[in-house]
Amino acid sequence: MVHSELSRRGFLAGLGGLGAAALLGGCATSGSDSGSGSSATLTLQSSLSDPSPKAALTKVVEGYTKTKVTLNTIAIETFRAQLPTYLNSATPPDVLTWYAGSVARDYASKGFLLDVSDMWTGSGACAGFSPALKELSTGADGKQIFVPTSYYWWGVFYRKSAFQEWGVQPATTWDEFINLCKALKAKGVAPLTMGTGSTPWVASGWFDYLDLRVNGAQFHRDLLAGKHSFDSPEVKAVMEHYRELLPYIDPKGRSYSWQDAVTPLASKKAGMYLIGAFVTQSVPKDVVDDIDFFRVPVIDPSVPLAEEAPTDGFFASAKSKNVEGAKELLAYLASAPAQELYIKESASSNLPTSPQVSTTGFSPLVQKGIELLNESAAITQFFNRDSSDELQSTADTALTKFLDSPGDVDSILASWQSSAQKVLTS
Repeated sequence: MVHSELSRRGFLAGLGGLGAAALLGGCATSGSDSGSGSSATLTLQSSLSDPSPKAALTKVVEGYTKTKVTLNTIAIETFRAQLPTYLNSATPPDVLTWYAGSVARDYASKGFLLDVSDMWTGSGACAGFSPALKELSTGADGKQIFVPTSYYWWGVFYRKSAFQEWGVQPATTWDEFINLCKALKAKGVAPLTMGTGSTPWVASGWFDYLDLRVNGAQFHRDLLAGKHSFDSPEVKAVMEHYRELLPYIDPKGRSYSWQDAVTPLASKKAGMYLIGAFVTQSVPKDVVDDIDFFRVPVIDPSVPLAEEAPTDGFFASAKSKNVEGAKELLAYLASAPAQELYIKESASSNLPTSPQVSTTGFSPLVQKGIELLNESAAITQFFNRDSSDELQSTADTALTKFLDSPGDVDSILASWQSSAQKVLTS
């Protein structure tokens, strides 16, 4: 049986040849040609709709000449909602972008994903990837169903020059963090920016981290697996800390996307943003070198520090009309040159999964991200990646209701548990 519970030691040690830097280290259809020959046109369905990642993947796909590839890019929230439909259609896309871990296993358990185990053995494109990445890419039946191509860290991002101007410093404890928020608010600065309008999943970032800091990584994993209740005392304690943050979160963020919420940070109208390292893709180029981050502060010193390190990549449809071609495209996307090209063209702080890509030339920000993850006692991914896209929808509803009506937290958590139970037992 494959487990998603990755300790920091297991995750990092499993990175093998990558060493310490390893951690960083519309409905479209498939080609109409029958059979599994590589001559049929392939369809690659992508959720990378932000300008930089979209352009980067386009560049990568243009470099693939073995088979004609039609690249369809869909806004991520539409993609997320329609992904089950894509996979369950009679003529699904051949290859799709998405996430490793529990969310991929969930689709694999429904028979939607192509078995790519042969890519992880012998001279296969993923054979040199770490055991930890292989575990994240393995279904409950022991078969590999995912090809990881990058991963990244989360943190509280800020502008170094802004903190200097405001005379403040990063916090290491929860009390220091609340005092930091108070100090920024007193200066007329929104302490925290967060875009939860068209991207409500961003609200799960604080939920995940507060649960990790209050209850620990194992409880968090078990909660998302249905072993604990969302209206339990432990989760209520998480929400009490979340409620402490509400006076300091820019209320305009309820109408922002995650990308929109970067603008106040970049313009020094907001102080901090809990977000993934992909934030650098949306920061103006002349601001990127001024971006820094610190870990979410400690709440309970007795709880080992855990961090989120989501892993991205591709899977293929089990119903692809061109299985051989789909695997060849996956192999290309997993290659070191393709990963290097994507990271370069996307101006991304994402890290490669291929051990053949050197991380020594990465920026100080990325090197700091490596250090953050090296120091972590445990690694998780993100709410939906450690559960399912369906469970993420229940979180989106509950947490955005909480942001709007925190006084209703008890009824919101009860409703959340009811919705989650339906998902977990379906």
